[in-house]
Amino acid sequence: MAGDITETGELYSPFVGLVYMFNLIVGTGALTMPKAFANAGWLVSLILIIFLSFMSYMTTTFVVEAMAAANAQLRWKRWEKEEDPDSSESSDNEVPSPSGYNRSETEPILSVQRRGLSDPFEIVERVEMGQMASLFFNKAGINLFYFCIIIYLYGDLAIYATAVPLSLVQVTCFSANGSCSSQSEERNDTDPCWGPIRRIDAYRIYLAVFTLLLGPFTFFNVQKTKYLQMLTSLMRWIAFIIMIVLALVRIGKGEGAGHPPLAQVSGIRNLFGVCVYSFMCQHSLPSLVTPISKKKHLTGLVLVDYFLVLAFYSLLCFTAIFCFSSGALMDMYTLNFSGCSPFVPQVIGYFLGLFPVFTISTNFPIIAVTLRNNWKTLFHRDGGTYPWLVDRVVFPLITLVPPVIVAFCTNHLEVLVSITGAYAGNGIQYVIPAFLVFCSRKDNALVYGPGLTNKHTSPFRQVGWVWFVLCWALTCFIYVTANIILTDGSL
Repeated sequence: MAGDITETGELYSPFVGLVYMFNLIVGTGALTMPKAFANAGWLVSLILIIFLSFMSYMTTTFVVEAMAAANAQLRWKRWEKEEDPDSSESSDNEVPSPSGYNRSETEPILSVQRRGLSDPFEIVERVEMGQMASLFFNKAGINLFYFCIIIYLYGDLAIYATAVPLSLVQVTCFSANGSCSSQSEERNDTDPCWGPIRRIDAYRIYLAVFTLLLGPFTFFNVQKTKYLQMLTSLMRWIAFIIMIVLALVRIGKGEGAGHPPLAQVSGIRNLFGVCVYSFMCQHSLPSLVTPISKKKHLTGLVLVDYFLVLAFYSLLCFTAIFCFSSGALMDMYTLNFSGCSPFVPQVIGYFLGLFPVFTISTNFPIIAVTLRNNWKTLFHRDGGTYPWLVDRVVFPLITLVPPVIVAFCTNHLEVLVSITGAYAGNGIQYVIPAFLVFCSRKDNALVYGPGLTNKHTSPFRQVGWVWFVLCWALTCFIYVTANIILTDGSL
């Protein structure tokens, strides 16, 4: 995320790439979708999720096109250095022109075939979004890009810091009380958990323990191993399949308690943010797409993935809203199966209640380190180094403290997910890809000329689609902001 250019790494087949992309998209956000569906009404929710999946697919093709354009730009830079080695140092320090370009676009363009490569737009190097921003954006655009990424990662950390204590409270308060409550029974933060300890107090105790155990990792460098990633993915899919099967069994027995309305305008704001967050994958596409061995039908592969994700989300949410009443659905869907539900075996109930604790706890340090590194990149100056205190103490603290404070002040997970998706997610999923593809097309037309086309060009190649995405993003921003201002007590 900090914008490095790295080698492709080990290649894998398009089918494996399809599985990886599916796993990337379907994450924690999916657990908050059922409640948002129920509150907005099933018909409105279905229409909106179909439209948002289409918009996310469109901007995903924009990012893939920009990745190919970035590969072409990097090749052109290397070719220039090979032809004139003495100019390599000066070209790196070249002052951008008023239009924002720092390459020799006005010089005669040499034949691409003469350079020994049939297609410069082949995606062979992994160019992260930060590097693409530095290639195609001016200084202000780069800073806005990192600002958007940082806000999104703060939202991620706040969501994670809320979800883990929330899950632990739901599981341990039931067992500590020694009594079973119906899943349709409303539980308030002021309800007792352990004797005089209220549920909100238990939540904050768990938050403190979570911060003390995982917070120190922010001060070091950590990365998620392949086997840990496989384990968390396996746990996630076991949990999703169990929840869908249990809900279908209950509905099949005629015990479903859900009677969702067709439409409810008041729930659209949260549904929008939750859906945007749940379809988020654009920021990780370079790491996912570059190692795919055969990219000839990449656009079709992405389209199949979005159809599968849409079908899965619809199945998860519709079984949920017809199995549980709208008032009984919790911010995190797994919590509806924890506790003492008569139709859920106790072992499975504990597994589903605690599974977010394990999966999210492994992701929290990774996201925290990524956010810390983005802060460093944002303020980095060429040739400069940070003092030890700033590098090892200040940056980790400004990474860790804000999301913990947010999690301490509110445990409304659905609201956190919806706001993160509606604002930072809006920027990452719509605005940044639209500007990346617009600027990369303009840039490559100047460097390579109109005769050479990008074979990874998005099916939405007309400039009108770019403006449509930007107008949609602005409309959503205005609608969500106005809705928050006009709605009292949303938090």
